[in-house]
Amino acid sequence: MSPSSLSPRASTLAEAETVRLTPRHLRAGPTGPLAEAARWGAVALSAGRFSLHEIHPKRDVPLLHAWMNDPSIAHWWDLAGDEDVVRRHLATRALRAPGGCYLGCVDDEPISYWELYRADLDELARVYPARPHDVGIHLLVGPPAWRGRGIGSLLLRAVTELVLRAAPDTARVVAEPDVRNTISIAAFERAGFERVATLELPDKAAALMMRHRVPSEAGARP
Repeated sequence: MSPSSLSPRASTLAEAETVRLTPRHLRAGPTGPLAEAARWGAVALSAGRFSLHEIHPKRDVPLLHAWMNDPSIAHWWDLAGDEDVVRRHLATRALRAPGGCYLGCVDDEPISYWELYRADLDELARVYPARPHDVGIHLLVGPPAWRGRGIGSLLLRAVTELVLRAAPDTARVVAEPDVRNTISIAAFERAGFERVATLELPDKAAALMMRHRVPSEAGARP
């Protein structure tokens, strides 16, 4: 679903005036590979060395707040507002399927925000033919200087490969960008995803994007 969609329990939490977060709150559900993404290590890309990092609320919420208030991001994520909007969103993610929220860094510079989650255990599984251990992925590229350079597809390919290495039981990675977000859909396609269906979600019509594990990716954990 849209990153801004809330489950009933999450909606109750979102009504709180202030949400206090710790890094522990940003790793949802039982311990598993998606909750350990900050330990997957760095990978060498043409843009630099890329790695995922845990979000530390006091340090990172102001940065995420700035990104979410960029009009080009706010249009799709619908998280513009004060910093508590970001805190509430991070808290609601932690009430949903097992996974985690991360900053993606190139050469230690934060340039992206990631949500990795078990799609088969998420609300999304109600509207598509989920399989056990499907992983869902959300991405935004924050700094304007990094956009429009093909970085989205580069990062998506890298993180998808990391997911498939870290989660040997996962055969598919899925995403559901808004059908109007042609830039996002194109980035997923360049990263090896296929558009397989259109989903009617409460807040949008979404393109169901899917990346299947191939035989050469049947290796062990990183």
